[in-house]
Amino acid sequence: MRFGLALLISTALLVPAHAQPRAAARPAPAAAVPPIAYTERTLANGLRVYAIRDTSSANVSVQVWYDVGSKDDPAGRSGFAHMFEHLMFKATRNLVPEQLDRLTEDVGGYNNASTADDYTNYYEVVPANHLQRLLFAEADRMATLVVDPQTFASEREVVKEELRSRILAQPYGKLFGLYAPMMSYSRHPYARPGIGSIADLDAATIDDIRAFHATYYRPDNAVLVVAGNFDPAQLDRWVDRYFAPIARPNRPIPRVTIDEPVRQQPVTKTVYEANTPLPAILISYPLPPAGHPDQAALKVLDAILSSGDNSRLHQSLVYRDQIAQDAGVQLDAKQGPGTLSLYAILAGGKSATAGEAALKREVARLIATPPTAAELAEAKNEITTAELLSRETAEGKASALAQGVIVERDPQAADKGLAAIARVTAADVQRVARTWLADDRAATIRYLPDSAKPAGAASDTIAIADSVVTAPLAVPPGIAIHTPAPAGQRILPPPPPRRYRSPSPCRSNAACPTACAS
Repeated sequence: MRFGLALLISTALLVPAHAQPRAAARPAPAAAVPPIAYTERTLANGLRVYAIRDTSSANVSVQVWYDVGSKDDPAGRSGFAHMFEHLMFKATRNLVPEQLDRLTEDVGGYNNASTADDYTNYYEVVPANHLQRLLFAEADRMATLVVDPQTFASEREVVKEELRSRILAQPYGKLFGLYAPMMSYSRHPYARPGIGSIADLDAATIDDIRAFHATYYRPDNAVLVVAGNFDPAQLDRWVDRYFAPIARPNRPIPRVTIDEPVRQQPVTKTVYEANTPLPAILISYPLPPAGHPDQAALKVLDAILSSGDNSRLHQSLVYRDQIAQDAGVQLDAKQGPGTLSLYAILAGGKSATAGEAALKREVARLIATPPTAAELAEAKNEITTAELLSRETAEGKASALAQGVIVERDPQAADKGLAAIARVTAADVQRVARTWLADDRAATIRYLPDSAKPAGAASDTIAIADSVVTAPLAVPPGIAIHTPAPAGQRILPPPPPRRYRSPSPCRSNAACPTACAS
């Protein structure tokens, strides 16, 4: 993971659409997990701004999520969204390379970024009195990122090395990082591994990269979330000062609208790979999008099968039968069609055939018999506890809200999801297992050591299907090319306030602004 951003500074202020607390009725959250209290507004340039105030914290989390991910990579240019996870930490007109590290790590904070199929996000956590500096920096990389040939060439090599070390050289790296998505989709660009390919990265040019950036990294395709200890009125002024002047391009944002046909026949592939200590099995099933009503029951199903040592897969495959040394589930909910994958890394001396049969046996058992009341309660408690722990931090609350905005198109998605999980019944779990984990929908990968390949045998080919639909790169007209400002003209980040006023004396008074004193 890596991260970065840019800003256009201007003295012209936009008249703000002042934030108002949400008045709409909220769903009842799961027990002991209060809903995320937030305000929201949208600037004239389309930037959506969410604020989650927590005066019990001494920190703030600043997050910018862009509604662009690996699925949006152009045809023949996989890995572009991931490339910007790196490029956004380089120079802007006013920031030198890696300056975000200095603005965060040097004051006891941290920063990072991640790339997913549906989004790229950049986030920082710093002491609350450094909020203004981070807003300046995030806006500067949104508006004036420097994408020059030298940086592009350097970071392309970094990404290629990341692909080699994290995917190609790791045991089971190809299984999870390459083959699983390739097997799971026949038309949707989710089939392409997000990290990209060596061939596509080598084929990319600086003009391609600049066109991709101009297409997607814009205020009306971004979400800004600030969570933690801040003065709401001051936050509005800073957001208007740094983000409102960023221009909104006068062109549409390309969107992926491909439908993925539901698999009607099971498919199985066998591959032999070097650097594979033990055989492995992965069985993938297609799922509906993240906003589908069945997602709550699927999350409970996931927890029953794979969460903790008491889960069904661990108890049966690892503990009782000792078929596998590791077994689990990967539930991947997306804007579009998602997947649920069961996997097992076999124990020494155990065959892939035995592992496959054991995984399918557990699926069949869940379809035939609903989970017990104890299993249902434990699964719900695990999900709720994990969410409660996450929401103890400003970063956790901000991430939960932003994920809902980008993936499920609803800032209340996390709260609604917890309420839905509380309502899930054993019959619901059995129903979604029967609906989504049917045998005729399974895509199975038998991943075997190269040393186990019989004489004369060959691996099955697993590749991105020719039927996968990707769009060619559209080159917007008049792409702005930014360069670092001369030293004497560079606008420096605002200095941090000299002192910080503790919020403790007025925590009980919601009207009392507690934040940084300048």
